[in-house]
Amino acid sequence: MSGPCSYDRPRRIRRGAALTLVFASMLATGAATGIWSDGAEGAESRPAGSPIAAGHAPAARTADREAVERAASQAIEDGKSGSKAAADVVSRSGDRWSTVYTAGEFEDFQQQLDGAYVGVGLWVRQADGGRIAVSRVQPGSPAARAGIAVGDRLRAIDGRASQGRPVTEIVGRLRGVPQGARGPAAGAGTPVELDLQRGDRRWTTTLHRTRLSTQNVTVDRVGGRHGLTRIKITAFAKGTGAEVRRAVRDASPHGGLLLDLRGNTGGLVTEAVATASAFLDGGLVATYDVDGSQRALYAEGHGDTRIPLVVLVDGGTMSAGELLAGALQDRGRAIVVGSPTFGKGSVQMPTELPDGSVAELTVGHYRTPSGRAVDGHGITPDLIVDGGAEKRARTVLSGLGTGA
Repeated sequence: MSGPCSYDRPRRIRRGAALTLVFASMLATGAATGIWSDGAEGAESRPAGSPIAAGHAPAARTADREAVERAASQAIEDGKSGSKAAADVVSRSGDRWSTVYTAGEFEDFQQQLDGAYVGVGLWVRQADGGRIAVSRVQPGSPAARAGIAVGDRLRAIDGRASQGRPVTEIVGRLRGVPQGARGPAAGAGTPVELDLQRGDRRWTTTLHRTRLSTQNVTVDRVGGRHGLTRIKITAFAKGTGAEVRRAVRDASPHGGLLLDLRGNTGGLVTEAVATASAFLDGGLVATYDVDGSQRALYAEGHGDTRIPLVVLVDGGTMSAGELLAGALQDRGRAIVVGSPTFGKGSVQMPTELPDGSVAELTVGHYRTPSGRAVDGHGITPDLIVDGGAEKRARTVLSGLGTGA
C-alpha cells in the first residue's frame, strides 16, 4: 500500500510502527503522507517534484534507513540538527516520497489526521521550477474568505521566499510550526502574511489562523429519497471508513452509489481498507511488501455488495485512493470511470530519530488483489472519460438497473 498514510498512526511512534500511504501527501502534494496528506497545510498530496501526468509517476529510488539514522545521530553528537541532516540524506537519495518531519511538524500532522488543525485552510503542491501553488482551499476558511483560489502561486510566507522549499516546510510555515524545534505550533488567532500571484497580479494579504475541522467525506442524495447517493472522499483521515459505511447503510438500493475519488490525495491505509469494507464482504484488498516481506490487507465482512457502485477517478487520485479504486475494480465490485490515476503505490513507514523528529521512508510497494503494480502505473478506468465523467458515471449506473 502506500504509505505515509497507512495510518492510523500511533500517537507515540515506535520504530517502524505504522504503515502509511502518502496522501501524496495530505501535506502533500500537498500534505498528509502522503503524509501531510495533500499539502500540508492542508496537505496529503505531496509530490516532491513537478506534477506528473495521470498514471505516469516514475518509480522512485528509496532512501536508506540506516544512512538516515546515522546522519541524524552524528549531527546530534556534533551539536547540529538531526532532522536537517536526515533530510539532506533523503534529498540526495532522490526518493520523492520519503520525507523528514520535525517533532512539531509531525505532531501537527497527527492532529490533522484526527480531523482538526490550526491553520488558514490551504493545501499546496510543488509545481514546475520549484514554484509553490495552491492545490485546494477549504471552504469557509480564512484563505477562502480572502479570495485565494486553486492555482494561485504562493511566493512567500512572512517575507520568506517559498520557491524551491520542501512542501513540508511550506505547510509548517502556514501553520506556524517551529522549524527544527519541539515547540508547539502557533495558536488560533496568530497572523501569517502571504505573498501571492495570479497571472500578472501580485498581492500581499495577512490571514489569521483559526481552528479548522477537516471534512474529508461529503455525502449527498441526487434525485430525491430514492435517488443516487454520491460519496465524495478527498482524503483518508481517522473515521473516514465509518462515515462511508453509514452513508452506504442509508443509501437507497434503487439509486445506486457513486464513489467520487477524484483529487483524493491518499491518507491512512487503515481507513482506505475500512472504506473498502463498506462495499465488500471480506476478502483481499491489497498486498504490499516491507523490506522484502510480503503482507496482505483484508476487508472486514458484512459490507454491502448489492447496491450498484461506480467509482470516479482522475489524475489527482493518489495513494490510498488508488488502493481503494484498484481493490473495488479487481474484486468486480465497481465499475471505474474517469481518467488514469496518478500512480503512487509506494509504502512509507515512520522511523523516530534521536532528536524526536520522524523520517517517513519508502520501504516497499503495494499491489491490487489481482497483483497489478500501482507505482508508476496508476489505475486504468474501465471507462476512460476525458470530460463529463460524472455524467457518464450516472449513465453507467442507469445501465446497471438503478434510477440514476
